[in-house]
Amino acid sequence: MNFISDDILCKVEKPARYIGEELNSYKKDKKTVDIRYAFCFPDVYEVGMSHLGSKILYYSINQRNDTYCERAFAPWPDMEKQMRENNIPMYTLETKDSLREFDFLGFTLQYEMSYTNILNMLDMAGIPIRASERGEDDPIVVCGGPCAYNPEPLYDIADFFVLGEGEEVTNEYLDLYRNFKGKSKKEYLRKVCKIQGIYVPSLYDVYYNEDGTIKEFKPKYEDVPSKITKRIIKDFNNVEYPDKLIVPYTEIVHDRITLETFRGCTRGCRFCQAGMIYRPVREKTTDKLMELSEALLKNTGYEEISLTSLSICDYSDIGNLIHSLVEKYEKEKVGVSLPSLRIDSFFVDLINEIQKVRKTGLTFAPEAGTQRMRDVINKGVTEEDLLKATGSAFQSGWSTIKLYFMIGLPYERLEDVKGIGETAGKVVDEYYKIPKNKRKKGLKITVSSSIFVPKPFTPFQWAPQVREEEIMDKVYAVKDSIKSRAINYNYHASKVSFLEAIFARGDRKVCDVLVEAFKNGAKFDGWSEYFNYNIWMNAFKVCNVNPEFYAYRKRRYEEILPWDFISVGVSKQFLIDQNEKAKQAFITPDCRLGCTNCGVNRNLEGKCFHGAIFNKIQQRK
Repeated sequence: MNFISDDILCKVEKPARYIGEELNSYKKDKKTVDIRYAFCFPDVYEVGMSHLGSKILYYSINQRNDTYCERAFAPWPDMEKQMRENNIPMYTLETKDSLREFDFLGFTLQYEMSYTNILNMLDMAGIPIRASERGEDDPIVVCGGPCAYNPEPLYDIADFFVLGEGEEVTNEYLDLYRNFKGKSKKEYLRKVCKIQGIYVPSLYDVYYNEDGTIKEFKPKYEDVPSKITKRIIKDFNNVEYPDKLIVPYTEIVHDRITLETFRGCTRGCRFCQAGMIYRPVREKTTDKLMELSEALLKNTGYEEISLTSLSICDYSDIGNLIHSLVEKYEKEKVGVSLPSLRIDSFFVDLINEIQKVRKTGLTFAPEAGTQRMRDVINKGVTEEDLLKATGSAFQSGWSTIKLYFMIGLPYERLEDVKGIGETAGKVVDEYYKIPKNKRKKGLKITVSSSIFVPKPFTPFQWAPQVREEEIMDKVYAVKDSIKSRAINYNYHASKVSFLEAIFARGDRKVCDVLVEAFKNGAKFDGWSEYFNYNIWMNAFKVCNVNPEFYAYRKRRYEEILPWDFISVGVSKQFLIDQNEKAKQAFITPDCRLGCTNCGVNRNLEGKCFHGAIFNKIQQRK
């Protein structure tokens, strides 16, 4: 198939999602390559095109002369309807070829509620959704991303998983495939499992206790590794990074240049999976980032640069980087934006630099409403930090600020959630401390709370999720605690969080539930207009699986967890110790103040935070 007719495109919302041919997309002769790779994002185009990891791998794979990497995104239901009615298979944007024609389909797992979209994309291409039912002529399905750190809910969907950072390991399994092309898929999988960071679920057996917990997880063969260790890029400054980004025809979620300053985090927030799985910290130099920004501005025409990382103000040379970018591009009206800021960050001078070109939104994440609760989660900030930060923002001319919190955290009390509204009220008071003649009109404080979902490889991985009725009591408590009209409160639906908790910590049994729900119409479950709770509850019933077993049950430390065969560098004992400290609201200092013995140094042969970086930060302060 080489085209999608105008008759079809004129019947769907945002046809630019499906046409391809964007600036900087790759065009290769598919007849001259040995390997065809479809990078698939299981969500709509605007979301997928904003994902940095996808952009990096698309660029990296296409640096290979023997491989053509193309893109595919989940079609919105209106387009799916047209495709099915007109017998158009799921296709890539570059060549419009069906996914069936590719050697590899790579899916990134960013969110548990996108899993049904993976099944739908396979089904729309006529590919069996279960790995155990696919034949030699079907593509090899690879999954990676943060949700792959518990791969078991997709154990019979993916042929193998990539655990960790994909830049190096992708080239290794593609090199191996080139040598194995023409041989059986089973032979390839037996060989590829020996590459560090790759997990082939069909090569392992799982046995269960009578109570439903895991009794044993073991390889089927002696030469299959019993432990899978994640992959990391050790030389982050010199790793491949795109010098050009695809420029879409339609607006996307993050429509700007994205510069990744560093990976990893040293803060140790106990709720945060990313802070654990992405250790150790590795940075790019300011010179490298300036070099990349120049190339990206030249090759895209964008007028905004977003600096990204897990905690952007922890970049060791952040002040110099922002000053250098603003100084170099101010006359060209190129803006610099930052994601959510830690409220203890050295940032007052930074935001004054940023606003020289244009004001971007400011988002702060206190996470919890009281100091006791912030200590429970090891946030490491105080109310004074928040008020000082927001007060400085108001002084600098901001009048719109977003505050992000979580409710349903382990060891949380009702007074902790009431503290959310009280804390927001104190932020409003900071605004009115500014003389009237210096205030901007239209103060708007947006308070958002999400429901906490326990995740693997965090100190809270053993904790039960809070039940829906208790969550709603807490939501109402937050609402009652808000007194100012300048505060707007948003919260997320709990039923979606319930499903997210199940698949975040599920085992192989929930894979059957996933397939059953998909067969009955589940898709785009992360979108409220398409989420159907009844479909899911019926699927659990049909599969004789108790969803509460996965969401609401407290785990014991000695229990074998579905992801225990994976090593992310952080030791299980460290996570246990952190959970015990949380119960007492004891904080653990930032790794930059001294090693906290998380295990990364020993297990990944790396340093959690390099001394030179620490010295830079001390000098900055």
